[in-house]
Amino acid sequence: MRIGDSGEVLATCVVHADLEVPGRVGRTAIDKRPVAGRVGVRFLGLAGDHVCDTKHHGGVHQAVYAYADEDARRWGTELGRELAAGWFGENLRVAGLPVSDAVIGSRWSIGDTLLEVSAPRVPCATFQHWSGELQWVKRFALRSDTGAYLRVLTEGTIGAGDRVTVVHVPEHGITVRDVFTGADLDLLAILLADEPTISDDVRMQIERHARRQTNAARAAGAQGRHRRTEHRSGVVSERQRANREHSAPSRTTEPSASEAES
Repeated sequence: MRIGDSGEVLATCVVHADLEVPGRVGRTAIDKRPVAGRVGVRFLGLAGDHVCDTKHHGGVHQAVYAYADEDARRWGTELGRELAAGWFGENLRVAGLPVSDAVIGSRWSIGDTLLEVSAPRVPCATFQHWSGELQWVKRFALRSDTGAYLRVLTEGTIGAGDRVTVVHVPEHGITVRDVFTGADLDLLAILLADEPTISDDVRMQIERHARRQTNAARAAGAQGRHRRTEHRSGVVSERQRANREHSAPSRTTEPSASEAES
């Protein structure tokens, strides 16, 4: 995504009604639906919207959630149903921009607001329950079309039909998808060093990726050592068997009559 790239807001969505769900909090505001007219955008999110699980959602770094219409349509084709604006719990359904490949720290001008890309969305058990799809969290994570959280730099209003214009892209080039997958820790180290805006949540995500890769490397190393030990044990056993056969006394006399008849 480059400076000057643009898309369009297809819908602005806020919570329709809180729903009861399993879990500690017991309620969710994931059921978001489009609203008519312009919607106020404040530092903590859209007017009329809220979150229930304030420990894991919301705050200035997760004030607004955007999802690409192209990704929603692809999922709709796979699931065999229309996924209307708001189905992903998004505040903004956006067309024309690869939202999940937005660079962390890039800035979007929408209406009279200025928003900054802050983090990927991490799917949770509530999203699984809401979807009604088998292994939905795993499928969503494997695709990595997570959408993007945005922080609000300039308050204002947003409405359907507004242009989304990319006005700033950090030189590090590290994307929402890069942070979510954690496939390249060297890249993420650059993000930690070069991007002053990253949140504590993103730092923790990167730390989790590093721990997982370290643990996986240790497990692979332990498995390799076990296989080498088994191989050496097998070689030693084979040598011992060969030595026993080589050192066994050979017959120097003709078989007895009883042996020959048997």
